[in-house]
Amino acid sequence: MAVTETMTYPELERAISPNHDIKLFAGRSNPKLAQEIADELGTTVGPMVVKNFSDGEIYVQVKESVRGDDVFIIQPVCNPVNENLMELLIIIDAFKRASAKSITAVIPYYGYARQDRKTSGREAITAKLVADLLTTAGTDRVLAMDLHTGQIQGFFNILVDHIFAAPILTNYIKNLDIKPEEMVAVSPDMGGANRTRYFAKKLDCPIAIIDKRRDRHNEAIATNVIGDIEGKVCLMFDDIIDTAGTICEAAKLLKARGAKDIYVGATHPVFSGPAIERLSSAPITECIVTNTIPLDMDKMPSNIKQLSVAPLLAQAISRIHDDESVSSLFGFEKEMQVS
Repeated sequence: MAVTETMTYPELERAISPNHDIKLFAGRSNPKLAQEIADELGTTVGPMVVKNFSDGEIYVQVKESVRGDDVFIIQPVCNPVNENLMELLIIIDAFKRASAKSITAVIPYYGYARQDRKTSGREAITAKLVADLLTTAGTDRVLAMDLHTGQIQGFFNILVDHIFAAPILTNYIKNLDIKPEEMVAVSPDMGGANRTRYFAKKLDCPIAIIDKRRDRHNEAIATNVIGDIEGKVCLMFDDIIDTAGTICEAAKLLKARGAKDIYVGATHPVFSGPAIERLSSAPITECIVTNTIPLDMDKMPSNIKQLSVAPLLAQAISRIHDDESVSSLFGFEKEMQVS
């Protein structure tokens, strides 16, 4: 059975002292992650009623005073996306009306992030719309992890702290019994080359790129490999695995071209449609994801490994609360220009 693991990371140099002044609350999209963050911070998840009326409307009531407090709300905008987004907006409004001093929306997975530009006529730029909704609801600051594109930060007129799960994935790979000379970091498409280049630098291994074309939404065809991967352990990294079409087609191509083993790493396991079936049947030794999106690990294939981002988010929350630098904690962010 696959399990979710919480590990320690060398990058997190500062120990977190228990801070019961941090007001931490959570919606219903990922309560387990919220509890793990609270445990890391030495505090508790605050009491709040969140429920649906019979017609589907969402009701929120904060059950303790937050007047003059800095409030952190943990809510990934994952499936069901619209329900969780609306719930987050209503929770933010409740805290604004409860006279919170500041409201930070901790969004480990930012839904609608892939709709960040117009690729054809008459399309909505929904990532910008979500940013406007969060701001209008009363959010003072956003803490997000692995946004699909960095430009989303510019959609906000409020503070945005953007952190990455890279230390989690690289630390896990380094602890595998694989020699550096056997590794090659493979970008599943041209757009992920910069991300893969960063991982290659951290793992001290060469890079390869898969040439891919996408004719329709959620459908990708891998056609060629640029680089030497024969007899190598291939490591593919991406920010999101949705239907798993890109990753699985890439894995098949790598195996056909002589790859020894294939490891896949991604921050956000969206896993929609046929994703689970594809991942279980693809020639992937292990698919390493994080818990920004909750998974029922009892129902996951044995080749899926889930790691916790709670230590990273807890450090970021602690530093925001103490008015300390977040970017200095994640110094690798300056090296990693994700496109």
